[in-house]
Amino acid sequence: MDKMEKYFDKIADLPLKESYSRGEILSSDFLMARENNIEIYYCTHNEYINKEARVFIIGITPGFQQMNKSIAVARKCLEDNISVNDIPYICKREARFFGILRKNITQMLDELGLNICLELESCEQLFGDKDFLLHTTSLIPYAAFANCKNYAGHNPKILKNELLTHFLEEYFKPQAADLQNSLVIPLGKGVEEVLSQYIQEGIFKKENILLGFPHPSGANGHRLQQFEKNKERMKDTISDYFRKS
Repeated sequence: MDKMEKYFDKIADLPLKESYSRGEILSSDFLMARENNIEIYYCTHNEYINKEARVFIIGITPGFQQMNKSIAVARKCLEDNISVNDIPYICKREARFFGILRKNITQMLDELGLNICLELESCEQLFGDKDFLLHTTSLIPYAAFANCKNYAGHNPKILKNELLTHFLEEYFKPQAADLQNSLVIPLGKGVEEVLSQYIQEGIFKKENILLGFPHPSGANGHRLQQFEKNKERMKDTISDYFRKS
């Protein structure tokens, strides 16, 4: 059975709700892999890939909030008899960087002037009617947890862990190859570490990557300081990218 079909059958068995408890979806039904203290659970929104995107935003892994939202959206789509082929895009649109992450990302990108280069009023439109310009994904595209907490990209590091490296190679690397000419925005140092390996392999060009962009989590106490420190350099990267493209 196709992977997506298998998990959508499990989603159809869930009660119709706007949100689920951890016990409802962090279950054996959605567990994809486990190794020591690492567990990876299925979620729906990273099944969709926009290969024509100009902007490519990359996180570490969906957290529980994104996983929860994507599964709730998929469950509602199944209830409404929407084609399974159409559901991943709808889940992507609704769940990617859901919540404060999306707000912080768009505010920082607007402050860098990306909206002007894209001829948008605000980069918030990338998550709305201009989403054909955007692709988002995570290095680990399904929800990864370490010691039952959202995996943050270290302890262990992705490139030092066999299970995480497997997911990176199988799911993220092909997308990287497809979108290597887009403006790449890594969310935090953990993503940058992996992308530096991809630069060495010739998959990404360093000049296309917005290095220094902070992780947008509200829990990142250094976010504003890091943003201000790297702001002018990131502006230059954006200007150079659009001047060449």
